[in-house]
Amino acid sequence: MAPPRPSSTLPSSAGGPPHAITLKVLRLSRPSLTPQTPLPPSHFGNGLDLPPQASLAYPAADANSSFPLTPLLTLPSAFGAAYVGETFTCTLCANNGVGEGELRSVGAVRIVAELQTPGHEDGVVLELRGVEEEEEEEEEGDIAPGGTLQRTVQYELKEEGEHVLAVTVSYTETLLSSEGGGASGGRARSFRKLYQFVAQQLIAVRSKVTERKRMGREEGQGRQYVLEAQLENVGEGSAVLERVWLGREAVVLKPRDVEQVMFVLEEKPTSGEVGGRVPLAQLNIDWRGAMGERGGLTTGWLASKGRA
Repeated sequence: MAPPRPSSTLPSSAGGPPHAITLKVLRLSRPSLTPQTPLPPSHFGNGLDLPPQASLAYPAADANSSFPLTPLLTLPSAFGAAYVGETFTCTLCANNGVGEGELRSVGAVRIVAELQTPGHEDGVVLELRGVEEEEEEEEEGDIAPGGTLQRTVQYELKEEGEHVLAVTVSYTETLLSSEGGGASGGRARSFRKLYQFVAQQLIAVRSKVTERKRMGREEGQGRQYVLEAQLENVGEGSAVLERVWLGREAVVLKPRDVEQVMFVLEEKPTSGEVGGRVPLAQLNIDWRGAMGERGGLTTGWLASKGRA
């Protein structure tokens, strides 16, 4: 993820020793196929020729293959892009850093996460999910030395702009007596860290509505409109448009590709004008990323001009 802002420590921890709990935030992303650049065979002679296999990222049965992708999967080395319409998923890891022989222990570890969005600056509390087989053990929040408490959060990105993931970790630190190993005191400690990222559009939509002129329209029959929309991939990777409601077959959009769709809509007799315009429909778009990541987008109400 992007580098965190300086973490703020609550007054209960001010001036105290370093925290026994450390926090790691990892974004969960799908891997990608490893690319390669196969080189053609050379014929220089005198030992200067390189075997074609040396340019391959993965051993292949056909040494002369020029296919640019391999079966190897590569995990992302950076945060990557976050797109509106996709589900943002990350894992929060609270690690117990108490070493062997230290006269302290930790317990009652609790993680709280909220996401600040352009429309919710106060933050939206996120639901934390744990590993099923560890839920009973982690319910009380006790972590053994060197252990980890993991929680996963998900949030569907609906707004473009800066987002801030705020994570608060609280725990109880117990001091142990050097003589008998019993508890000699304890206190509640906590800290908070902020992580920034920007959500951007993957599919840009430009629309146009025109009235379709028909000859011999019967009295009481609704008008017809032609709805045109241009869908452009403004992201960094390819996307497959699975469905464009009011109906559309799947199509692949590479970066900067534009797909144009058109629908013919008929006005219902009960349709009314809002602010001098006739609401027609909302355009719904479903897509998948190169590795199958799902995404979706719903436009606002597309409307035509009212009757003159």
